[in-house]
Amino acid sequence: MPRSRRSARRRAPALAACAALLGGPHPAGAAPDGPREAVAAAAPGGPRQAAAAAAATEPDIRLTVPWLLVQLVPSPELWIGPGEAHFGVRWQVTPLLYSFGMNRKLSPWRAFVVEPLTRHAGSLELFGSPEYIARPGAFGERWIFRGGVRAYFPLLHRGDYMSFSLGGSAIYARERLGASYEAGVYTLFGALGAQVSYTPTAALRSTTITLSIRYF
Repeated sequence: MPRSRRSARRRAPALAACAALLGGPHPAGAAPDGPREAVAAAAPGGPRQAAAAAAATEPDIRLTVPWLLVQLVPSPELWIGPGEAHFGVRWQVTPLLYSFGMNRKLSPWRAFVVEPLTRHAGSLELFGSPEYIARPGAFGERWIFRGGVRAYFPLLHRGDYMSFSLGGSAIYARERLGASYEAGVYTLFGALGAQVSYTPTAALRSTTITLSIRYF
């Protein structure tokens, strides 16, 4: 290689540093200062269009009447207690969710309305879950109220194809308090899943298998 070319390559970093200090243009053979500037300089239309391309837009999420109506459709379940088993239904509500698996340029917080990707790509949620069990007894004794924390983790395709959850909750039923633990698996973008909840508290000991149906 000719000596003049080698000398020019050795001088390029020093010339680039001098040009940056003086505010002047980069000399021939010198690279822009850092990868961001290089991308901006190479992007069609200059730095403004490069910044716009890198920006992320928050989704338009809000409570609507149609969304509220479909949330009234419950998920069927089977409640199994000592020496008995009864069918029931469950509703689910998410007052607050934090997603740790979504685009970092977007807000990770959601309240009530949660997109499937935000939940099943990895998240931690507070949930409430009233249940009605078709069992003998007074009407008030047929209700179970759960409130707790649930974590979702993706298994396939960032959770769109399959994800699973682990959680725990406090429950109130028949004027008694207890604790419950659960695990679940989900598919079809989280719209369909199966949850198994176990309550070890002696007065409320039971296992509940729920066919989770979520309408987003």
